[in-house]
Amino acid sequence: MKLNTTTTLALLLLLLLASSSLQVSMAGSAFCDGKCKVRCSKASRHDDCIKYCGVCCASCNCVPSGTAGNKDECPCYRDMTTGQGKRKRPKCP
Repeated sequence: MKLNTTTTLALLLLLLLASSSLQVSMAGSAFCDGKCKVRCSKASRHDDCIKYCGVCCASCNCVPSGTAGNKDECPCYRDMTTGQGKRKRPKCP
């Protein structure tokens, strides 16, 4: 009976840890949120800009300064694209 109680407690602890880490990973980082807010402040499609900037920032861990241009500050951010061939376009705003 003690083994079952120990196993149950271990499973509950594992589920608790897994759910808390999932919430943290789903939330944007303070760094990316702040940088993308500035980067997208003048964008006409603000929601799309925030979304893609967040994706790019999470992958590259950087966002170029200002509201446009300056992409040479962050080559990873600059070089991310949406596809291949004719549909290949910059992914990051």
